[in-house]
Amino acid sequence: MEYHPQNKICQNCKGNFVIEPDDFSFYEKIKVPSPTWCPECRFQRRCLIRNERKLFRNIDMVTGKSILSLFPPEAKFPIYDDSYWASDNWDPFSYGVDFDKSRPFLSQLYELNLKVPRARSSVINMINSEYSANAADLKDCYLIFNSAFSENCAYGNAVDYSKNCFDNSHLNSSEKCYESFWLTKCYDTHFSSQCEECVSVWFSKNCQGCTNCFGCVNLRNKSYYFFNKQLSRDEYLLKINSLNLFKWSSVEDMRNEANNFWVDYPVKYFQGLKNQSCSGEYISNSKNVRHSYLVRGGEDLTYVYYGQIPPFKDSMDVIVGGDNSELIYESTTCGWNSSQIRFCWECWDGGIDFEYSMFCGKRANHVFGSVSIRSGEYVILNKKYSKEEFYKLRDEIRKHMDEIPFIDKKGRVYKYGEFFPPEFSPYAYNDTIAQEHFPLSKEEIINYGANWYEVPKSEYETTMKSIDISDDINDVSESILKEIISCEKCNRAYKIIPEELQFLKQNNLPIPHYCINCRHDLRISQRNKSKLYKRQCCCDGLCSSNGKYTNDVEHFHGKSKCQNEFETSYSPDRPEIVYCEKCYQQEVC
Repeated sequence: MEYHPQNKICQNCKGNFVIEPDDFSFYEKIKVPSPTWCPECRFQRRCLIRNERKLFRNIDMVTGKSILSLFPPEAKFPIYDDSYWASDNWDPFSYGVDFDKSRPFLSQLYELNLKVPRARSSVINMINSEYSANAADLKDCYLIFNSAFSENCAYGNAVDYSKNCFDNSHLNSSEKCYESFWLTKCYDTHFSSQCEECVSVWFSKNCQGCTNCFGCVNLRNKSYYFFNKQLSRDEYLLKINSLNLFKWSSVEDMRNEANNFWVDYPVKYFQGLKNQSCSGEYISNSKNVRHSYLVRGGEDLTYVYYGQIPPFKDSMDVIVGGDNSELIYESTTCGWNSSQIRFCWECWDGGIDFEYSMFCGKRANHVFGSVSIRSGEYVILNKKYSKEEFYKLRDEIRKHMDEIPFIDKKGRVYKYGEFFPPEFSPYAYNDTIAQEHFPLSKEEIINYGANWYEVPKSEYETTMKSIDISDDINDVSESILKEIISCEKCNRAYKIIPEELQFLKQNNLPIPHYCINCRHDLRISQRNKSKLYKRQCCCDGLCSSNGKYTNDVEHFHGKSKCQNEFETSYSPDRPEIVYCEKCYQQEVC
């Protein structure tokens, strides 16, 4: 069948958007209707149920004891410890209900959702990593989130296949790295961004295959470079030793100097490596990935965000997915050896054919509108059916959703094919990744139809201010481990753990003066937002259009302005010098 582009008006923002022929082909493959929300609004809606890294004090409904959980007490549904939730000590089918034809199906699912227990932290295969969440296959990790297959790491998100790394975001196959963003196959790399296969690199950006480089940008296979200038080995080592990087004040000075240096060099319009036919931002080793964000090793993906555990293919409109998964649509945190998942939340670790379900997977298949089903098949509203009964009732419910749709408190209509309404989220808007990608004020959040969380005063009595920490790591004793420190930025309490102190001492790095949340915010401030803008290359021929950068070589367009246009996540009001692929590659040395 031949498809043509179709213009539509978003039900939520009332803006125009286009459904492409390839999109229609995918919808036909998985048998779903085309969306009524634009891609950006769909992403924001899915973000509302993704609390990536905040833990709350809740109550274990089995023991009655206090427990750290991804879910706040206001979530209302029961919370179990992960091991108990995954056991056979309770029966999710005991909560099963019959479908009521007189009411919207999503209303019935929401009521079921409030009764069925959830696991406290959404993890599998964890060893000595009880303070991490949204994770799999971690060993000896502490406060690591949205991560997999890592060991001896602390304070980070999206830290995958890595070892002995502290305070990082979006690491892959790296070791002994600190305070960095989007590193791949790096070792001993600190305070750096978007580097690959680098060793002993500091305060550098967009470097590949570099060793012993400091404050550099856009270098390839270089050694002993200091702020993009070649030094001898002895000159380089002497210069680095003179910087006193064991002092917090020196690190902060170098951080500012490096940021100011980087901005005067071109950036590529699209942050990605080793791709074929890809668009979006932060994509690597991928093929046919369109309008996506933070993807590694993906294939045939569209509007996919946080797909960093390959292989992941043939999916659309997904937040967090991968690890041998395919055919996933309009879902959040779904995959891991799974397939055919539509309109779901947290359905992973095995399973085939889930729709409108939450926290299902493992040995379950063919599940519709259910919660916490971990085994069995042909299930609707947590009730088992025969194969024939299942398909008959499922089709009946799909039709019923069109005839009697759910309508949220803002008047938005949810027929079959729409993701969960904001009412389904157990979180306040500003506790989810929605606030990272679509920052809103309290009034805007309430107007959107979501909840707002008021940050309380610290529940811990601090014993020292971060400004009073010894500037020099060599002057810090183990007594720091007993202190509860007040953050220099937000005044919230934080502690230094023994593993962290050992790492900092071994690498001669100073004690941080910011809490883990402020350090996280500082790292992801380097991360471009997912929104794309149409722009023209900033190369004017001999130099950049702002006159701050002089080209090293003559480009393919000679002395005239480059005419190449593209979509980029760098908004027009940002200071970066944005070059097209060809102009950027000619300037990379």
